[in-house]
Amino acid sequence: MRLPRFRVGLLAEVLVMAMDTLRSNKLRSALTVLGVVIGVTSIVGMTSLIRGFGDQMENLIRQMGSDTVYVAKLSISSFASGKDFRELIKRPDITKEDAKAIKTSAPSVMLIGTQLGNGPGAQQLRMQYRDHSTKSMAVIGASANFAETNYLEMPVGRFFTEFEVERRRHVVVLGASPGAALFPAVDPIGKKVRVGKDEFTVIGVMGKRPSVLGGDPDEFAVIPITTYEKLYDPPRIWGRLQRFLSIAVVPYPGTPRAQVLKEVEEVMRSRHRLKLGEENDFDVVTSDMIMKIFDQFTQAISLALVVISSIALMVGGIGVMAIMTISVTERTREIGIRKALGAKRREILWQFLLEAVFLTSIGGLLGIMLGSAVGVTVHLLTDFPISLPWWSFAIGIGFSATVGIFFGLWPAFKASRLDPIEALRYE
Repeated sequence: MRLPRFRVGLLAEVLVMAMDTLRSNKLRSALTVLGVVIGVTSIVGMTSLIRGFGDQMENLIRQMGSDTVYVAKLSISSFASGKDFRELIKRPDITKEDAKAIKTSAPSVMLIGTQLGNGPGAQQLRMQYRDHSTKSMAVIGASANFAETNYLEMPVGRFFTEFEVERRRHVVVLGASPGAALFPAVDPIGKKVRVGKDEFTVIGVMGKRPSVLGGDPDEFAVIPITTYEKLYDPPRIWGRLQRFLSIAVVPYPGTPRAQVLKEVEEVMRSRHRLKLGEENDFDVVTSDMIMKIFDQFTQAISLALVVISSIALMVGGIGVMAIMTISVTERTREIGIRKALGAKRREILWQFLLEAVFLTSIGGLLGIMLGSAVGVTVHLLTDFPISLPWWSFAIGIGFSATVGIFFGLWPAFKASRLDPIEALRYE
């Protein structure tokens, strides 16, 4: 039982020595752990943002419906694969007839929805009710089942009907943000609001949706797609009118994803008269594809984070090695006295090695606090989602301690091999 008590006493003595070193060399110690602090701050801060982004993305996709398939002229999948926008814009427009063909020719399809206003050149208009107004927000034209195909909640009022779509009625369903801004203490149903220069009757307000990039996903309003077509001309891009209509396809429950994709792709290829071997001139996107793209994006950011953090930690480690080497030189006589009094080589080695670990661990703790503060500050200023998992703190402490062990080993080994007689003669 004597050895464990001795080790505990040695550890306590080493910690006291390390704290004395910190107090007596404040500036030198601060510069020593600065690289470690920067590296761990990067790890914790960026991990909190990346993790928060991923969690919110999963929540958004879960709300959108994991089985929904989207057909569009161009989408994030095209850009992620490196295709040129100038080539994508030459693709044929997606039409309502395409949606009808999918509904009639794809046996797995339960619901079909269409919408306009999500692509380039989308309408951004101010909304006004009496003395309340909003900033410019997106206005979307959609079919009557927009809420169903996008799994949106309707806590206030209702969505417009097929009859209202066919009759091009001036009715509007507000997102949660314009609903709260225009009607903070008034029932919005039946009220007349001005959207741009046109007047609409409010028939419903949608529920809140999770934010992904810190923006407000509820800053929009939905009107019948026929009314949208009547009021707003399609954007002209490079001398050509572009209609960025997208189709939302909801399959019957239990239908395999591959079967739905195959049926939708076959219908679209047939309508666009594509030959065998020709590349699709449209995009078919699922929530899994979107999540995979964002996973690749976050992995790239994580790789950059590892590189930046590794450089900072290496700089910090070199600083630790330099300061511990200087410390060994300055305390040569002390080492000689300890050896002359019976201290063993491994005890000297552990003394300086644990001192290096203590220094870098202090840097790790400071980095964890700073990284957490960075994440919280970004969240408060921009509403960007964050997550502070316990394992990011463990990684920060683990990395900082590892740096102390790796870069403190050589100075500690050098101290342990000093000859006690030569050490006592050192001036």
